[in-house]
Amino acid sequence: MPKIGSLWMGILCILVGILVLVFPELLRWSLGIFLIIVGVLMLLRR
Repeated sequence: MPKIGSLWMGILCILVGILVLVFPELLRWSLGIFLIIVGVLMLLRR
């Protein structure tokens, strides 16, 4: 992974935070899908 500057990471975190405040159900869906994908990848890598 390329190294991301702390400035861009801060901006990204602020934008995601605003999105979560505006669309709380979006966080649930994206987090759930992310966890499912990570779980499947972990199972496939065994």
